[in-house]
Amino acid sequence: MPTSPSSSAQRARERVAARLRALRADAGLTGPELAKRCGWSHPKTYRLEKAQTPPSPDDIRRWCAACGADSEAAALVEQSIDAEAMYTEWRQHVRHGLKQLQITTGRLFTNSHLFRVYSATLVPGLLQTVGYAAGILHISARSHALEVDDSPAAAQARIDRSKILHEQGRRFLFVVEEASLYYQLGDAAAMAAQLGHLLTAGALPGVSLGIIPSDTVERRQWPRETFHVYDDKLVSVELVTAQVRIKQQSEIDQYLSAFSELRSMAVYGADARALIVKAIDTLDRAEA
Repeated sequence: MPTSPSSSAQRARERVAARLRALRADAGLTGPELAKRCGWSHPKTYRLEKAQTPPSPDDIRRWCAACGADSEAAALVEQSIDAEAMYTEWRQHVRHGLKQLQITTGRLFTNSHLFRVYSATLVPGLLQTVGYAAGILHISARSHALEVDDSPAAAQARIDRSKILHEQGRRFLFVVEEASLYYQLGDAAAMAAQLGHLLTAGALPGVSLGIIPSDTVERRQWPRETFHVYDDKLVSVELVTAQVRIKQQSEIDQYLSAFSELRSMAVYGADARALIVKAIDTLDRAEA
């Protein structure tokens, strides 16, 4: 696995910075000269060239104009926007509310046909029930100190998105750790409904649900951070502070390799259902 899930984003930023630096050099301008033409301080030029500060679209346009390279501005702006989209802090994602985040994220799903999802701690979003999703999203609203907790509406938006599971031509490969079946992220009724839903959702024609037993010996991968792979083209990784989107093929290949190993440790079909039933029985005994 990559040493840092944000390394792909940083490299993308550095490529933009390197191109800006090359344009300045090709124009025969010093840092102070370029800063004067752009109307900002020399330290800002240094920070942009070292990828310490992401350039705004206006920064890029001014830079290109100062170097007589206006024709390069549009492509560099697009490249910079893509780079910044690779690493987005959750506080930016949720600034318009949790429901809007669900709607925005849903566009990724509608544009993909093969989904690989690994989760060590949660039932994956596409397999969640409304009560379970509301419990998770309420925790998210509290941890981000949102002024308005719209977790109930966000939970419904998430469930609406899961209708994609029934669409022909799409395939969903889920791998979860057995421990994720036991973390109580809603009340007992919500947990019971969620575990029961897994028994049916995991049997859908386009769905493969694998569960890695907690007592697996000689693991080939330890529990990893939650990640989604979309059509072998994009990996989304969920960190405490941010969501990272990885587009570099070498890193995508590492996640695909890790997913393959994690999937090979999982059990399926009747064996997976037995683990879910075991978790339901444990919940029932706790309530008795």
